[in-house]
Amino acid sequence: MEHIKKLLAQSQFDQALELLQQERDTLSGDAYKESLYYEAVAYRYLNRLEQAAETLSSLLTEWPEYGRAFQELAHTQKAQGKTSEALQSYYQAIRLNPALHASWASAAKLEASRNNADQAERNQQQANFLLRQPKQILAALNLYHEGKYYKAEKICRAFLQRNPHHVEAMRTLANIGAQLDVLNDAEFLLESVLVLEPNYDLAKFDYIKVLQRRQKHSEAYKHAKELFEKEPGNPLYKALFANLSAALDYDEQALTLYDELINEQMNDDIAGIHVAKGHLLKAIGQQQDAIQSYQSACQERPDFGDAYWSLANLKTYKFSDNEIAVMERAAQDSRTHLNDRIHFCFALGKAFEQHGEHSKSFDYYQQGNELKRGTSHFKPDVLAQRIAAQREYFTEQKVKALPEVSVNSNVTPIFIVGLPRAGSTLVEQILASHSAVEGTSELPNIPAIAHSLNGRQVQADTPKYPSVLDELTPEKLMQLGERYLAETEIYRSGALFFTDKMPNNFRHIGLIKTLLPHAKIIDARRNPMDCCFSAYKQLFAEGQEFSYGLDMLAEYYRDYVDLMAHWNKVYPGSIHTVIHEQLVENPEDEIKALFDYLDLPLEPQCLRSHKAERRVKTASSEQVRQPINAKGIGQWQKFEAQLQPLQEALGQSLMEQWDER
Repeated sequence: MEHIKKLLAQSQFDQALELLQQERDTLSGDAYKESLYYEAVAYRYLNRLEQAAETLSSLLTEWPEYGRAFQELAHTQKAQGKTSEALQSYYQAIRLNPALHASWASAAKLEASRNNADQAERNQQQANFLLRQPKQILAALNLYHEGKYYKAEKICRAFLQRNPHHVEAMRTLANIGAQLDVLNDAEFLLESVLVLEPNYDLAKFDYIKVLQRRQKHSEAYKHAKELFEKEPGNPLYKALFANLSAALDYDEQALTLYDELINEQMNDDIAGIHVAKGHLLKAIGQQQDAIQSYQSACQERPDFGDAYWSLANLKTYKFSDNEIAVMERAAQDSRTHLNDRIHFCFALGKAFEQHGEHSKSFDYYQQGNELKRGTSHFKPDVLAQRIAAQREYFTEQKVKALPEVSVNSNVTPIFIVGLPRAGSTLVEQILASHSAVEGTSELPNIPAIAHSLNGRQVQADTPKYPSVLDELTPEKLMQLGERYLAETEIYRSGALFFTDKMPNNFRHIGLIKTLLPHAKIIDARRNPMDCCFSAYKQLFAEGQEFSYGLDMLAEYYRDYVDLMAHWNKVYPGSIHTVIHEQLVENPEDEIKALFDYLDLPLEPQCLRSHKAERRVKTASSEQVRQPINAKGIGQWQKFEAQLQPLQEALGQSLMEQWDER
């Protein structure tokens, strides 16, 4: 396309059009996309505005997330005198690609013409900020926002080799790392930026977001409070502070901030504020208020897939025919943002499942999973290798040879492990009903320790962990165990036991038993078909990338079963298994056995755990507030035909083992 760009730069628009149309049939993919874009540019400069608009319509039908195309559409609409539509398109362009300085500048002028001076000034400041950046960094920013992360990374790294302390290049590289889930690198880079420029608030904002994703909520809260107090009128800072207040259970503070944001109407994502408020209300058990918040988000932005999925994710909400029609139109509309379309597909899967239309339900679940999988960087072979490394390192001989560690604490963590959607939230609810047990959440601290032991490798061929444990002294191992207890203290308030419900900790039981030998391990297990299908139907807020394909789910479940068998062999008698179906069928005996394992007396309220008043942040929040029941057992059988590939991938041997349990 370089020759086309030169022709346009020389104002040879007719020649550019002629060449583009000659080459059109030979192009595909990104090249075809760019040709349509440049054709629209040429039409606009020739004042053939209707043809420009038609070309852009075709372009955006095929690529609805192409921010630059929305910018060109806005330019065209502005030339047509459609200033309201133009402003809307500029903001859509900015939403998709915040590095488009021309959109910021043009939106600033349009806001000024409407006497919106404050917004005009904010827009112009952002345009000026982008124009001050070196052209390489501006190019990297554009590539980053167009999803071309590796190209953007290459440009940033080359630039930083020549300019090692350029803070915007470091910040951009950090954001690329965060997008690629290399969160430790992103955190390190942003910390370095803030050492060089302590008052760089945009970098601090990004740093807080990374800390938030790493669930370092206490540290993130401290920085978010500083930003908010420095600039209380900034809606982005207020929303971030509200979210972190919610994460740390400062409920009243968070709800007040959310209400202020909604009433002030300053934030450009009011629908997102309604959803965040709904999540908090759901966690604290105010379901009807949560529903109202989610519905307000739907009204605020009808194409906001997350709002509809949040309703579906209550598991108890029944969609009306009108709501289903709205979702179907949005899911099938090529202009709907990909992330919204993914949410709509999962929500529609749930809606049609409730209506008994199982074939249509599965079609939407499948479509949602395929779209989500297409956005993932998950590598099943890397995970399988890391699971194998656990088996190879933690042999019976190695476990006996590792130093004995004794942490300085009278608090006992209870790790509830397994697969997502295996009934672990119910187990935690039962445990947390006991006067000596405190329920926390899915804590990220053990995976973070494992990640730090692996060093700055990301997906190395030969990870350092777990064999790096051989290099650690007993004192260092004790420090790591005490680090876990210190980091999790913010989630506790003094009980003798506390739960950590991160399901993926089953991959780190060797590490847990090395650092915290007094820890209790509960394996929450469920019928393989029910468990895998339930995970397949779930759109997770983050992580669990293995769940977006039946083949990956089956492989992960098999690896889980094999690894748990290994842990039971090398740590005999240390792990208590709770079979969900047995818990449902015979709750009193199973609950008594659970507390016998913990050496705790059974308390009457543990048999009525659904009445416990505590926050629950997982997808099962509404289900565990109902008496124990068999509603979730055998759900997969309604989809037996569609789930034949899953059954085959799990294997006859595994299914027979389950039936013989």
